[in-house]
Amino acid sequence: MKPLAFWCVRHRVAVILLWLAALVSMVVLSGAVGTRFSNSFSLPNTESTTALNLLHAASPAIAGDREQIVFHTTDGGKVTDPDVRAAIETMLAKVANVPHVTTIGSPYDATGAAQVSANGQTAFVNVTFDKLAQNMSDAVAKQFVAAAQTANGPHLQVAVSGLLAENANKQTLGGIGLGILLAAVVLYLIFRSGYATLLPLASALASLGTAVSIIGLLSHVLKMPEFSTELVLLIGLGVGVDYALFIVTRHRQGLIAGSPLESSIANAVNTSGRAVLFAGIIVCIALLGMFALGVSFLYGLAVGAAIGVAFTMIAALTLLPALLSFIGPRVLSKRQRKELAETGPRVVGAGTKGFWPRWTTFIRRRPLVPALVALLVVVLVAIPFFAMRLGYSDQGNDPAGTTTRQAYDLLASGFGPGFNGPLLLVTRTPGQANTHELDSLAAAVRAQPGVAKVIPPVLLQPKDGAQVALITAYPTTSPEAGATSDLIDHLRQVTIPSVVAGTGLAVYVGGNTAIFVDFARVLSSKLPLFIGLVVILSFLLLAIVFRSLLIPLVAAVMNLLSIGAAFGIVVMVFQWGWLGPILGIGAPGPIESFLPVMTFAILFGLSMDYEVFLISRVHEEWQKSGDNAGAVQRALAATGKTITAAALIMILVFGAFVLGDMLVIKQFGIGLAAGILMDAFLIRMAIVPALMFLFGKANWWFPGWLDRILPRLSVEPEGADTVSDPEEPGSPAPQPVSV
Repeated sequence: MKPLAFWCVRHRVAVILLWLAALVSMVVLSGAVGTRFSNSFSLPNTESTTALNLLHAASPAIAGDREQIVFHTTDGGKVTDPDVRAAIETMLAKVANVPHVTTIGSPYDATGAAQVSANGQTAFVNVTFDKLAQNMSDAVAKQFVAAAQTANGPHLQVAVSGLLAENANKQTLGGIGLGILLAAVVLYLIFRSGYATLLPLASALASLGTAVSIIGLLSHVLKMPEFSTELVLLIGLGVGVDYALFIVTRHRQGLIAGSPLESSIANAVNTSGRAVLFAGIIVCIALLGMFALGVSFLYGLAVGAAIGVAFTMIAALTLLPALLSFIGPRVLSKRQRKELAETGPRVVGAGTKGFWPRWTTFIRRRPLVPALVALLVVVLVAIPFFAMRLGYSDQGNDPAGTTTRQAYDLLASGFGPGFNGPLLLVTRTPGQANTHELDSLAAAVRAQPGVAKVIPPVLLQPKDGAQVALITAYPTTSPEAGATSDLIDHLRQVTIPSVVAGTGLAVYVGGNTAIFVDFARVLSSKLPLFIGLVVILSFLLLAIVFRSLLIPLVAAVMNLLSIGAAFGIVVMVFQWGWLGPILGIGAPGPIESFLPVMTFAILFGLSMDYEVFLISRVHEEWQKSGDNAGAVQRALAATGKTITAAALIMILVFGAFVLGDMLVIKQFGIGLAAGILMDAFLIRMAIVPALMFLFGKANWWFPGWLDRILPRLSVEPEGADTVSDPEEPGSPAPQPVSV
């Protein structure tokens, strides 16, 4: 780390130019090549996937995406009125010319009466494509929606629902500008220096611009969801500013202590920079651990997020030192420079005045009080986690002005919320299908509580000597409702087996609603494996670095507590609807299926960041003095302000993303902000130091035999406070910096 720091300082122009070249070239190349983000994923060995494969094999023309065009008369007329019918049929002719459209089920056909509401003022059209929505471009989505909306008029409202129509919605990310502004305000309040405020932001934005462009290029190779860029920006902005903040803070402490400029930068990189490197590696490990889940949908997200974190970490270790050498002593505030010139060097955090020295003294004297109070708060907030229901948020949560939300509301009011998510029962019969068996199945499903309507069986082209048929069932409840998930389970486990027993008829419940239910089940079943893998790897890394068994054990338990509290707040806000209207969130609903996995990976890594920054400073003091209580007290007094300031920046950045339209990003923003709040302010500043005071020297117990067989890694180097030029071994002791 020392040679790296000195090289970046002495070749600062080259370093800055290299970063600018990387940023500009990647942005230009990404803009020229474009992106190919896709929300596609596969769930092998699930009923919904089997149903989809059967449909595709028997009739590819109807195995693709299903969209619904909904129209409603606003003047009290009927959709069957001649002028309304003429306008609709003209519009449907245009829709038929949209690429990949195969069939259109008109309400004016002989079998279309079920597509007209009881009052005759609302109707819908089923439009089937030969490809799934995730395999069609946004241009096709916009062309489809535009063609449907040509029928809009003074007395006729037309809206479109479906996954393809969702891709045509222009949902704004929101919060980026506000997040940067809030981060800048906090940085200035901490540093009281415009230069020190801008440097962490410059480092984070330069690295993120490069990373996002690379992720766009990788979307041609890996399947990455549409919101990958937004998620990387959300994570990277907070992480990048925090990493730079820790290094700038340590550098400022070095200058105030009298170190020369180059030595102070090198010492900051060699101490806080090591912690940044180690913490960043843990975050990347936690993110890439999602490969163990075996769900391809998460691979692109994991790689994209890890690239974002890695680039912000590399920028903090290379670009930031180069920028710091340009700024020189101006990284200090005017008052600090004046005090340094008048009174000379001093050690930051060595005094007894101020909040943090008083707080650490209080914890040292009464460790049980803050530990128990903070633990009680965290546990109470985490309790709602056990009521978490995974699923997917349907289009009833889209912004009110979008075509998908309008279509959802029209279908719900005209037919019932279940018409927004039909279930597709795909049957397979060896040889010629027995229509009596299919009719019996349709009748049994129709009689099932929770089913609003069933479309009679449709025989498809025989394939490989087997007859495939399709039965469409509309639930009485919305796609995201828990009752709909229960209905799918009941159909699969009770209703269908009781009808097809002994008939040779195989039935699979599919459709988008069933796919997302299966997705939630697959992720839930693999979540314990993922959690165990990440916890064990982080435990081993911390044990190797700090030569302790108790510290990594406490870290793992505390990380799980803070993540549980984060999930508890997510449940309160999104599932129970607390503060929903204030935060611009629609109706209460389930938590996105992949959110626990992603949030766990991100929060576990970020929580480990604060653990590493705090414990590395404690370990540094412990190695100097051998006094556990004194080491904990001095380390907390020196790092408490920085850690809580870094956490506040992350909370504000993450929280600002609630202002956007994307519900999944809102959930990530609230979850990450809540987790950081609990972890930094309650766990790292109260529970962890209190436990370290209580455990005493047991914190540093490590079996001798284990110490001999494990490799040696160190976050904090020996002699970190007096870093000499690696090219001049006999460098004199550092002198006060010139101001």
